[in-house]
Amino acid sequence: MKITILCTDSAHPVNRYLDKWISDVKHRHSVELVRSRSELSNGDFLFLVSCSEIIKLEHRENYSYTLVLHASDLPKGRGWSPHIWEIINGGDTITLSLLEADDSVDTGHVWLKCKIPVSKTSLWYDVNNQLFEAEVTLMNKAVETYRDIQPYAQDSNSEPTYLRKRTSSDSQLDPYQSVADQFDLIRMCDPDRYPAWFELRGQKYKLNLEKVDND
Repeated sequence: MKITILCTDSAHPVNRYLDKWISDVKHRHSVELVRSRSELSNGDFLFLVSCSEIIKLEHRENYSYTLVLHASDLPKGRGWSPHIWEIINGGDTITLSLLEADDSVDTGHVWLKCKIPVSKTSLWYDVNNQLFEAEVTLMNKAVETYRDIQPYAQDSNSEPTYLRKRTSSDSQLDPYQSVADQFDLIRMCDPDRYPAWFELRGQKYKLNLEKVDND
């Protein structure tokens, strides 16, 4: 099987999981990891993982299957960073969808879905680990059992929702509100990529939250 993974962000934390998956399956499949659609060639599977580029039909036609990993219960949560929005808004479960890429973003037929329970004490790196482990599991299942999978259209009776791209302003805290009231936001802010921050007395501060063992 010839497989291509397109992840446009070389600094994204998912890359470590992709590298491990490639190492695990390299004795069975030929797998390449690329950073841009300009690097795409052809093959059996094209997986779009944390991909910020639109992959048009002219690219998809070179592969038997072009599949997207998207962390929402589609058609709810189309768009950007769905699992982040879900958790900071009080959710305790992430739905991961593996779907066919289409001209309209996040509208293709669904291959697989899985539910990921998220503890109320999980921090961003805990959630990342759960999500990325689930992503490679669905990729592996798609490759190994694709003949048995029956893709299905997204529920036309469910009103789609669309999420905008998060910006640094979405990680801003209010220093006059309690930590408890803002905890779901704080715990989902990656301190390196999207840090939580606040302004007080004319100074801007970055907040880094870590777990410590109970004494």
